[in-house]
Amino acid sequence: MKFEEYRGFDATGLAELVAAGEVTARELLMVAEARARAVAEEINAVSVWDLDHAEASLEAGLPSGPFTGVPFLFKDLYAFLRGTRLTNGSRLTRDLVADFDTTFVARARAAGLLPFGKTVTPEFGLNVVTEPVLHGPCRNPWNREFSPGGSSGGAAAAVAAGILPMAHATDGGGSTRIPASHCGLVGLKPSRARIPMGPVVAEAWSGLATGLVVTRSLRDTARFLDAVHGPEDGDFYVCPPPSAPFVESLERPPGRLRVALVRSAPLAIPLAPEVAAALDEAARLLEEMGHGIEEAAIPIDGERMATAFLDVVSANCANDLEIWAKRVGRRLDKRHLERCTLALVERGRAVSAVSYLRSLQTVQQAARAFGQMFRRFDLILSPVCAAPPPRIGEIDQNDFLPLRFLERNRPYVCFTSLYNASGCPAISLPLHLGADRLPVGVMLGARLGGEELLLSVAAEIERARPWFDRVPPL
Repeated sequence: MKFEEYRGFDATGLAELVAAGEVTARELLMVAEARARAVAEEINAVSVWDLDHAEASLEAGLPSGPFTGVPFLFKDLYAFLRGTRLTNGSRLTRDLVADFDTTFVARARAAGLLPFGKTVTPEFGLNVVTEPVLHGPCRNPWNREFSPGGSSGGAAAAVAAGILPMAHATDGGGSTRIPASHCGLVGLKPSRARIPMGPVVAEAWSGLATGLVVTRSLRDTARFLDAVHGPEDGDFYVCPPPSAPFVESLERPPGRLRVALVRSAPLAIPLAPEVAAALDEAARLLEEMGHGIEEAAIPIDGERMATAFLDVVSANCANDLEIWAKRVGRRLDKRHLERCTLALVERGRAVSAVSYLRSLQTVQQAARAFGQMFRRFDLILSPVCAAPPPRIGEIDQNDFLPLRFLERNRPYVCFTSLYNASGCPAISLPLHLGADRLPVGVMLGARLGGEELLLSVAAEIERARPWFDRVPPL
């Protein structure tokens, strides 16, 4: 199979070719590896190569599943794949080797996917760009002077560049949806507890973080969600189960929906012109489809919520990195951590148990207020980010003063983090090309457990404004 033909299929389509005997998993792997190496210097998307593991998987025989034989890349962040290296984008854990499979990884492999490496992430996933000291900057395939976003920047760059049709992504404050927006992809953040986080922990970042994939097609997103969702033994709580397989939602008419159009985040950060244009375009499209659009504001004290959110994240960061440091036998210092990572650890250490609980309650109260918007509306339409993709080097996790670093992150997380706080699902859709031919996504959100509705209306949009063939000229 030639690359030009390979790129014309999504993951579902490639799996169908393998099942029909028209191509082998090994052939697909060869195309994916060749493409990854061909664009390596231009975009720097792959941090770890697991080709020996892929070869062993082929020799052992892949499981039968919805994606049997399709090449895949896990994100180089907390994705434990037994016997493979996991760096977390950090000098602290640069040579860590996983000794077990996380539940998510095990379910992805059971779906028949063929992992052959891991994608670049900022250090411990703590940035809206992907430029770790350990691996160097990952670049946007649409314009390599710009970032693909973060923290799933390597994943989004790999998919946009055609290395593979979908890749693992995680999201603690927008880290799936931001890169999806910047790279012209679909990025779904599922509901809290929809995706298992085990077998060691029950929740990540106190329930703020989850994971799934970035894709080029909604059917890949839905099929992958079907393959990995659902509770596991020992979970603290579970998400309401779907009424049917998620992939069936793509053919289910959503009906006329009440849509809240949100132009301003609680932090009141102004929208860049291309972002406002993308939002207006999406609102007009939904109106043309017969949905009701009403402008609305989010009833949250943005500054109070942002401070509390930071306390929760930094406390989790301090706890996690102390565990990592003990495991690898290294100190949490400037030799092993970037400047702003170390500052977050120090902040987290200074948060008392009482302060942590108060901050968590503040986040939960904001989530309650945000969630109550779904009493009036079926969906919320907003930007993904208030700003277009930043240039490489604009947001430096190692050189910036911590306050400046946090301030530069704000335009990119001011909308997305609301869904991490609330636990509600949200999806970034690639509907617009802005300045410098860079994609600008828009975001739709639904009430907790509302992935079926999101996928239904997103599929309606995908049919009206197809995006699959819109790829960067890399």
